[in-house]
Amino acid sequence: MTSKNDTTRGITFIVIGMAIFSIQDALIKFIFQYTSLYELYFGRTFIALLLLLTFMYFRKKKIILKTHYPYLTIFRVILYFFGFSFFYISLTYMSLAMANALFFSSPFFISIFAKFFLKEKIGIRRWSAIFVGFCGVFIVLNPDFNNFKITDLAPVACALCYSGSMIILKITNDKDNVYTQLIHLYIGALIISIIFFILTADGKFNTFSDPSMQFIFREWFTNPQKAWPIIVALGFGGSISFALVFNAYSLASPSVISLFEYSLIIYSIIAGYLIFDETPNARTLVGALLIISAGVYIYFRERVKDQLLVTENPIR
Repeated sequence: MTSKNDTTRGITFIVIGMAIFSIQDALIKFIFQYTSLYELYFGRTFIALLLLLTFMYFRKKKIILKTHYPYLTIFRVILYFFGFSFFYISLTYMSLAMANALFFSSPFFISIFAKFFLKEKIGIRRWSAIFVGFCGVFIVLNPDFNNFKITDLAPVACALCYSGSMIILKITNDKDNVYTQLIHLYIGALIISIIFFILTADGKFNTFSDPSMQFIFREWFTNPQKAWPIIVALGFGGSISFALVFNAYSLASPSVISLFEYSLIIYSIIAGYLIFDETPNARTLVGALLIISAGVYIYFRERVKDQLLVTENPIR
């Protein structure tokens, strides 16, 4: 049984973890002009892997690389890697609040995927909540179809890929432990980053004027003095925030902890305003409120149906 003290500690951990996530997003938005997307991905992941292996060594956790689901694991790694590539790219041209609000469309995709791939039953009330949530996404995007850009959907693409990876995680959790799956994610990200290093590190494909495309294809190590201290900080910050979120879910009920994940949107609004002078408009705020409300409702319906999936795992 969860004690009141454990619940308080869990809430504290999740709130701090979400704050660190928002700071990481702000740092990526700050340094994207000085680094390449996959240079950033490589450095951040390399630091995170070293910290994970160090933690496992001192806690005497056995390193198990073998997976019982090799093909699903590879697919999950690819989904996760390119999903958050979409998200990092979106930070180059989108406000922090808007990007994170759109990312929280993931519970709606997870519910839909669970219906078709896990054969979960979804009643009319959850379908209605999913519809309301996507209305919120539409409001946040505020699409003018005469000037609509497909890149505006990058955070939604991230949510879609992330949701697919969570469905796979639900399947593989029964035999592969959390450390094995984390190691797979990190090693997979490093391998894909190295492939991009081989293909793009010299900057030969960087013929674009658009800052977002330059971020993808920029030559590696063009400004290491500015970029790498922050990349290293991102590696440490990511590991700390994940540990905080993981421990929050271990200490307290997911029904309590999951609600505080949405504090990330609030932190993003604050960070965007203080650092980048971003002020969310009314549409962004209304859309975010619909997304949050629908996500919370879906979670509680899952508890009633004993089908916890949407938020039983850390959001990142």
